[in-house]
Amino acid sequence: MSFSRWWTETTASLGDRVPLPLAALLLVLAAVLVAVAWYTYPAWVPRRLPRLCRRRRRARPGPATAAPVVPAAREPAEEPAAAVHLSLADRLAAEGRYAEAVRERLRAMLRELVTRRMVRLRSGMTVTEVIATASEHHPPVGPPLRAAGAIFSELWYAERPATAEHDRRMREHAGELHRVLAGPAEREDRP
Repeated sequence: MSFSRWWTETTASLGDRVPLPLAALLLVLAAVLVAVAWYTYPAWVPRRLPRLCRRRRRARPGPATAAPVVPAAREPAEEPAAAVHLSLADRLAAEGRYAEAVRERLRAMLRELVTRRMVRLRSGMTVTEVIATASEHHPPVGPPLRAAGAIFSELWYAERPATAEHDRRMREHAGELHRVLAGPAEREDRP
């Protein structure tokens, strides 16, 4: 028996037992239920189900989620944190992992802003929000931060391939930010 003949006989026997308006109503109700389930999908899936049944969300890398909130008092242990990010950035750049080096340089820049209490990071802040907040409170830091944020966004959000040139430009922006933050008093102290 072919599929078309089976389909014809099955629908004919179903039509003899179920009236057409009732069958149409059941089909419409089934379609509405499927549409509602599709629309509210993540809400009704229990968290205990395996990960295969849930929608996967790709976490975006970024300094805002990794950097801590400014503590109430300045602690001496916090000073070398920017240096840790910079040494890690140098190591990553030496290995040719330029995108990660750029990310670490931006983290060092943000850590320096936090250490100097120019910005207070909150969980979930984007790079753009941090730059806007820092620029609002201290306008001279705006240009190097915006340029560094653009490089970071280009590499991490636009997923463009990173090169040594990106790392070099990021070093320049980090140096410029440090000079702006150092101010004239600290610059005169240095030889």
